Amino acid sequence: MTQTRRDFLAASALGALGAALPLDAQSSAQTPALPANQQTPGAPTASGTAPPVGPEVTADTFAEAEKLVQIEMSPADRSEAAGNWRQAMARLYERRTGPRTLALEEGLAPATVWNPMLPGVQAGKSGTAGNHFVIGEGVHVPLPANEENIAYASVPQLGRWIKSRVITSERLTQIYLGRLEKFNPKLHCVITLTRDHALEQARQADAEIAAGKYRGPLHGIPWGAKDLLDTAGIPTTYGAEPYRDRVPKKDSAVVERLNAAGAVLVAKLSLGALALNDIWFGGQTMNPWLPEEGASGSSAGPGAATAAGLVGFAIGSETGGSIVSPSMRCGVTGLRPTYGRVARTGAMTLCWSLDKLGPMARYVEDTIVVLNAISGPDAGDVASVPSTLAFDANAKVAGLRVGYFPAWMKETPATDVDRAALDVVKKLGMELVEVSLPDWPYDSLNLILFAEGAAAFEELTLAHKEAELKAQVPDAWPNTFRQSRFLSAVDFVQADRMRRKVAMEMVRVFSQVDLLLVPSLRDEILVITNNTGHPSLTLRAGFVEVSEARSDWAPDPQHPLPKFSPPRRVPHGVTLIGRLFDEGTLCEAGIALERAFGVAGERPAGF
Repeated sequence: MTQTRRDFLAASALGALGAALPLDAQSSAQTPALPANQQTPGAPTASGTAPPVGPEVTADTFAEAEKLVQIEMSPADRSEAAGNWRQAMARLYERRTGPRTLALEEGLAPATVWNPMLPGVQAGKSGTAGNHFVIGEGVHVPLPANEENIAYASVPQLGRWIKSRVITSERLTQIYLGRLEKFNPKLHCVITLTRDHALEQARQADAEIAAGKYRGPLHGIPWGAKDLLDTAGIPTTYGAEPYRDRVPKKDSAVVERLNAAGAVLVAKLSLGALALNDIWFGGQTMNPWLPEEGASGSSAGPGAATAAGLVGFAIGSETGGSIVSPSMRCGVTGLRPTYGRVARTGAMTLCWSLDKLGPMARYVEDTIVVLNAISGPDAGDVASVPSTLAFDANAKVAGLRVGYFPAWMKETPATDVDRAALDVVKKLGMELVEVSLPDWPYDSLNLILFAEGAAAFEELTLAHKEAELKAQVPDAWPNTFRQSRFLSAVDFVQADRMRRKVAMEMVRVFSQVDLLLVPSLRDEILVITNNTGHPSLTLRAGFVEVSEARSDWAPDPQHPLPKFSPPRRVPHGVTLIGRLFDEGTLCEAGIALERAFGVAGERPAGF
């Protein structure tokens, strides 16, 4: 397009002046004119001088915003901040608000990666190098005539029966499929039953074993996946209405590894929508021990299905308590691995720096057998790392130093079962060591969880599709995701710095002990260890009586929880915390405790 003299003069920094000068004055100018939108060569761009964008803001806007971030500015500060907000700050949102919007594809991780291994900290079991994995030989147990007894057997026992071909994988799979169909209407723990897929895998396992190709202790064992693990050609819904028709094309890394181990996927199990609590688009998953209450979450389906003998084992996930809590409620064993041990490629992301995938089963040894199969890095998960696993089911535990927090054992949520566990530790020859942590505001670390969660589901929230979720209460994700848009970015960085400070404290604690024994649902330890990345093992230790149903949700006076008279007897567990990448010692101690507690074999009535 040809530029007219009028256009040139309008755009020229000297144009207006030049047009008014005599021709001889114009010709005497030695320096070419600069367009108005150009700087003097070599001059830096001045901050806060860009064209204004976004809505108008005033000092009053900042006065109201101060309430959200709990800081206080002077009237002069507010006026100054409002004066150039649209030029200096509002434009930083262009990625989202435009005009040059940029989509961030699913699976794209943040540039910063949490590494739980601080400088100088040893990973894994002290005094060992490389993998060393020995499962128990077990005693000879004939195959029961009763299918219920078969269904409740441990993973190693099921594996021995299959390996010796006293039962086929196909028959075992049929047993579990039948139980899933029978009890799911009561528990609401299954999102997708994978009958055809499971039977195909089971028949393949039988053929391989008959041909002498035995893949290991999980070969032919039916299992259930929390429905946030991608399964090729099988719906993976996240338990949430907007995703209920989502069918991935590839298997997640964990599914690939269990396929390679010869395991048989029988069901995609429920989770609280988008990994929160126990309500999903199909209803609420219930606790087999007390069907009037929820199974807890978010690994609700894995907890309920495992407890009721509907699967051999399950895979759950945890960001802030989602393996520990349903393991407690449903009386199963949950092993939350060290952050980074198990690759999360193909799993729903809630929080990049907190999410972990781990096994849930009926016995401690079951969980470590599964962990051994699913451990390892994957290129699709930048936080996953190579690691070793040293475990011996026959290891002696005498002499292990077990730390505990004396004050916590005297307060709720600790019970007589937790306190009795300390005595069992001593009887097994382990040494009890009193430990302590500073009285810091550990809940401040949850800013990281909420900010990452809101970022992971930004598109869902901004498109208002979060309104489709069943749970629409103040403590559910829709409200939290919206609120989290107003968390301070500065405070996010400070929370991240606090995270490292807390991790340094845990290094100090573990310089004194080999393990910690803690009340499973103690808020501080759940927040601390999920942020530091330490592994945990939750196992049944006894029983308690409850006179009211329990719930993950905030109390709702309009919907009171059921009460029981007389009280109802339900399982109660304790939790062990281990050193980073030392799940072996964790489970060796857990096996010894499990045997001493003597309660792991009891089953919920009616299942």
